[in-house]
Amino acid sequence: MTDQVDPSREPAAAPATEPRAAPPASAASEAPVNTPGWERAALEKLAFASLHEQRLARRWRTFVRLAWLGFFVFLAWVALSRSGPASDVSAPHTAVVEIRGEIASDTEASAELLVAALRSAFEDEGAQAVVMLINSPGGSPVQAGIINDEILRLKAKHGKPVYAVVEETCASAAYYIAVAADKIFVDKASIVGSIGVLMDGFGFTGLMDKLGVERRLMTAGENKGFLDPFSPQTERQRVYAQSMLNQIHKQFIDVVKAGRGDRLKETPETFSGLFWSGQQAVALGLADQYGSLDYVAREVVKAEDLIDYTRRDNVAERLVKRFGAALGEGSVRAIRSTPMIR
Repeated sequence: MTDQVDPSREPAAAPATEPRAAPPASAASEAPVNTPGWERAALEKLAFASLHEQRLARRWRTFVRLAWLGFFVFLAWVALSRSGPASDVSAPHTAVVEIRGEIASDTEASAELLVAALRSAFEDEGAQAVVMLINSPGGSPVQAGIINDEILRLKAKHGKPVYAVVEETCASAAYYIAVAADKIFVDKASIVGSIGVLMDGFGFTGLMDKLGVERRLMTAGENKGFLDPFSPQTERQRVYAQSMLNQIHKQFIDVVKAGRGDRLKETPETFSGLFWSGQQAVALGLADQYGSLDYVAREVVKAEDLIDYTRRDNVAERLVKRFGAALGEGSVRAIRSTPMIR
């Protein structure tokens, strides 16, 4: 039996589905992104940040510890690296202490360093004599006086002879030290003497008047601004300064006379501040004879071996001093505007 299709009947149509409209782009971008696991990512970031801070803290602690260790090692190096002879030196020799450059508290020719060197030289049993090798234009009478007094004390205590050997110059405070020696040896062309005292400075009061500059110096005490280069000097202040210089000059003269004794052939110019050649100094009794360091060690001391006892600042000590000076300068700048008693 054959199925027949009724043309009047149409096949049933499938239900139509309408496509969904896409959300607006702006709406999609404004929708919160809730990525799965974002809480975990945030916790990881916090953990890494904490670990980073802990590493920085450990590194800083390590750095501080190493810095302190380096500082103590540096101090130990400074203490152990001072120049000077070994303490077990006992063979017969001539001890040498050099006096070079300006004699002042902050130089290698300071009383602190020279006295320490002289003590070491005198205390060494092998040292047959102490020779001061001098090449200095002078400096502080205070420093020179300390050194002179110590030489006299050490000579009396240890009973060792002391000789001064002059190279180019032995003037002013350097000669103040030299006269403590038993004998002074010079070269015929050395410069010796300059037995005098000076105080120098400048005065700008006339120039300030011409420029219309007013000096505003406030003091408590009429002489507190004494020797201020921007203030006029009174006759009373000038007389006072001159009397002080005369007093120090008298001290210098007394030391020279005590050291040279009858060997000194005094003239009106001896204590005038003049200086002489080594040849003239021998003739005037300011020095004894010609001679070099080697000559004195060989012919006078009879001990040709030379050992240098001179104390010198090494590189580490100079750095420490400069660092301390920089700190001091900063402190001074901080308080410079406050009244001071100096």
